[in-house]
Amino acid sequence: MAAGALSGLVAVLETYRGRDRLVRALCYGCQLAGGALAGPQASPSGLPGSLLAVSAQLSACRTALRLFDDLAMFSYSCGYGLGPKDEDGLVRGLSVLCNLVNQLYYPCEHVAWAADAGIIRVGSQKWWTLSTALWAFSLLLGILRSLRILFQLRRKLRQHKCTSSPLSQKETKAQVKAEVLSILTDAADLSNAIHWLPPGFLWAGRFPPWLVGLLGTISSLIGIYQASRGGSSEAV
Repeated sequence: MAAGALSGLVAVLETYRGRDRLVRALCYGCQLAGGALAGPQASPSGLPGSLLAVSAQLSACRTALRLFDDLAMFSYSCGYGLGPKDEDGLVRGLSVLCNLVNQLYYPCEHVAWAADAGIIRVGSQKWWTLSTALWAFSLLLGILRSLRILFQLRRKLRQHKCTSSPLSQKETKAQVKAEVLSILTDAADLSNAIHWLPPGFLWAGRFPPWLVGLLGTISSLIGIYQASRGGSSEAV
C-alpha cells in the first residue's frame, strides 16, 4: 500500500503539471502558516519569517518555470480553435476569449520577470499589474463559462429526469460537481488576483498574508483533487 502510494507520488512529481500543483500547494500553505503565526507583525522573524520566505522562493520558482508555458498555451489554443461546432455558442465564445487572454498573460509576466532580473531596462510594476489584470480577467471568464455550463447541465437534468438512464444522470451530476469545484477554484484565485492589483480597486492590497495563503491553499487542493479524479485545473 505504502509502496503504491510512493510510486504514485513519484509519477506525479515526474510530470511538469504534477510538480507545479504540489509546489503551488506548498507555496500557499507556507504563506498561510507563516501569516497565521506572524499575526499583525509587519516584518516577521523566526519561524513565521522563514515560512514566508520559503513561500516567496517557491512563487519565484513557479514564475521562472512559466517562461516555457507559451508554446503549450499556443498549442492548446490552436487545437481548440473556435471550439467544437456542437458546443454552446456562448461557451465557445468565452473559451476562445479566455484562451486569448491566457496567451497574452505569459509574455506580460515574462517582461515583468526580466525587468526585475535586470535583463531589460523597463519598469516592472506596470507589467506585473497588467499580467495580474489579465489573470483576473481570465478567471472571471472561467467563472462565467462554468456558470453557463452549469445552467445547461441543470436544465438537462430537469428535462431528462424520467427518460435518461441512471448512468447518464450519474455522469451529468459528476459534470455538475466538476464545474462547481472549478467555480470555487477560480473564485478563490480571483479574490487573490484582485488583492494584488494596485490599491484603490475593490479590496486590492487589503488581504493579510494568511488570507492570501488560505485562498490559494483552497484552490490548490481543489486542483489536486480534480487532477486525481481526471479533471483539470489551470490555476496560476
